Amino acid sequence: MSPLRALRALPGLLRVGFASSLAYRAEFLVWVLAYTMPLIMLALWTAVAAEGPVGRFGEREFAGYFAATLLVRLATGAWVIWDMNWEVRQGTLQRRLLWPIHALLTYLAENLAALPMRLLVAIPIGMVCTFWLGLSIWTHDPLQLAIVPLSLLGAFLLTFLSMAIIGTLSLWWESSIGLYDLWLALYTVFSGYVVPLELFPPRLGKVVAWLPFRQMLAFPVENSLGLIDRTRALHDLTQQWSYVALFALLAHWLWRAGVKRFAAYGG
Repeated sequence: MSPLRALRALPGLLRVGFASSLAYRAEFLVWVLAYTMPLIMLALWTAVAAEGPVGRFGEREFAGYFAATLLVRLATGAWVIWDMNWEVRQGTLQRRLLWPIHALLTYLAENLAALPMRLLVAIPIGMVCTFWLGLSIWTHDPLQLAIVPLSLLGAFLLTFLSMAIIGTLSLWWESSIGLYDLWLALYTVFSGYVVPLELFPPRLGKVVAWLPFRQMLAFPVENSLGLIDRTRALHDLTQQWSYVALFALLAHWLWRAGVKRFAAYGG
């Protein structure tokens, strides 16, 4: 598959994916409502901070942090693992393998195509949060503002690729959803989803800083809020995209090996 062929096929795949998002807008709404955990944590931590600041986080800082967390989750979510497991179990994966483009790119296009629908939800929430907390809640550093879209794209790709890696294991197993549930549990704890990572004990925090979970959520959140300086933001951006490259190579290798096994057994 040549890069030129992939680029030519991408617009069509995006149109199909967007049409699918419109057709299944009820399911899309359920998916959005599943991302309400930051709102629960916002209520919990602001109640705690009402008794006094936790580190440098007071009520306003916790509100800004979890509002940004919700926005990042809405902007970077993916669901490819469920599609992959379903198609392997139902035997419909063969149809995708016949397309003249790498199957992982077709999954990527379908997930990217839902971005306009996600933005329809995220942008109003972002406007309300800015009006509620004030414009000063966001970073004003020009370099960090430029990093925001790159960090969001990197977080989306890490989310997609980690799902694709685990989803590809369904070519060996009946289902890999159970393994993804474990991954999701680790993500929930170590990504900053339920507590800012800087509130972790220092020794644990040093370990968590090198795990991919931070780059999937905490980094874009902290960068957009100005909780880290530009030097740390550039360091995290480099680390994030290094993980993207590593995950992409691993997903490609596992997919090639899995498809060979799938075909060998008459899948």
